[in-house]
Amino acid sequence: MAHLDESSTNQAKFSLTIAKHLFSKESDKNVVFSPLSLQVVLSIIAVGSDGPTQQQLLDFLRFKSIDHLNFFVSHLLYVLLKDATSSGGPHLSFANGVWVEKTLSLQPSFKETMSTDYKAALSSVDFRNKAIEVTKQVNLWAEKETYGLIKEILPQASVDSLTRLIFANALYFKGAWSNPFPAWRTSEYDFHLPNGSSVKVPFMSSNLDQFIRAFDGKNKRQFSMYIFLPNAKDVLLAMVEKVASEFEFLEHKLPYKLVRIGEFQIPRFKFSFGLETSRMTKELGVSLPFSSGGLTKMVDSLEGQDLSVSNIFHKSFIEVNEEGTEAAKANIAVVAMCMPTGIDFIADHPFLFLIREDLTQTIIFAGQVLNPLVG
Repeated sequence: MAHLDESSTNQAKFSLTIAKHLFSKESDKNVVFSPLSLQVVLSIIAVGSDGPTQQQLLDFLRFKSIDHLNFFVSHLLYVLLKDATSSGGPHLSFANGVWVEKTLSLQPSFKETMSTDYKAALSSVDFRNKAIEVTKQVNLWAEKETYGLIKEILPQASVDSLTRLIFANALYFKGAWSNPFPAWRTSEYDFHLPNGSSVKVPFMSSNLDQFIRAFDGKNKRQFSMYIFLPNAKDVLLAMVEKVASEFEFLEHKLPYKLVRIGEFQIPRFKFSFGLETSRMTKELGVSLPFSSGGLTKMVDSLEGQDLSVSNIFHKSFIEVNEEGTEAAKANIAVVAMCMPTGIDFIADHPFLFLIREDLTQTIIFAGQVLNPLVG
């Protein structure tokens, strides 16, 4: 299990690296994304690569070998992300899909890894003559797997007759708070925006004792939502920099004893966020998959020598209300530095959030809320 622990730590570091870069580029809007989904897509590309391209991906993903990477992803998909609806746990769905041009055939080893370790559905399609229809097919797949929340993962004209492979994954979480917020206690208060103005926003409130705590997660999955609220109203980016730059900061600042706090209020919010991530990936040092020659282990054809990644599209959605979180089964955990007993926690200005599985420290979603009214 030691290598799993190391892999989990590296996944968290990878997630925070992406978060730091993305939030600095998107500093004026609400953001939600799944670092886990991006990791899986890059892992699939790594499996189908060789030489310097594969090594660059492995270094970025922080894995020593493809076997190590495949084992970790398989463990996540088959164990940690297993649906727990029947036992009263979160509703989880994590699906991978691969669409390949019908004139090509996947290499047996790549096909086997996709089916076995990545649980990927494989489809043969006609990109040359029916690119528009394939786009619709992939978008319908994403909509189905996310229960209608993500309706267009592929923008129009993103697939054409030169497309040869599409990899996609869909991640859906839904669950209830362990202690739901009473709807009758929700009231409108001021939420202070980065520009100094404020808006009236519905705030959820609880009269139950709230605690700042770290979860022990002993042999049991524990999905939690962490809210990082800076003391000042205009220093969110500095907090993101601190949390993302120092992984040990995140772990060491999670208190290991119960601390009672006073008034507890967080705003309702609901929004989606999408981006094409290849530029960001290149800026972080991964450029070879986007040039010719590296993806040689995917298809059984000489044409495979010329395969390269053109785009990586990513879209996420989150809704937090009195009943729970659409995107995750989450227990609220408030993270603050040196918070005195009895102090109020009122998230009335921009904040950072993470949704993770605590047993393995796997960060499933990350985001920033600048204005809860903006969808």
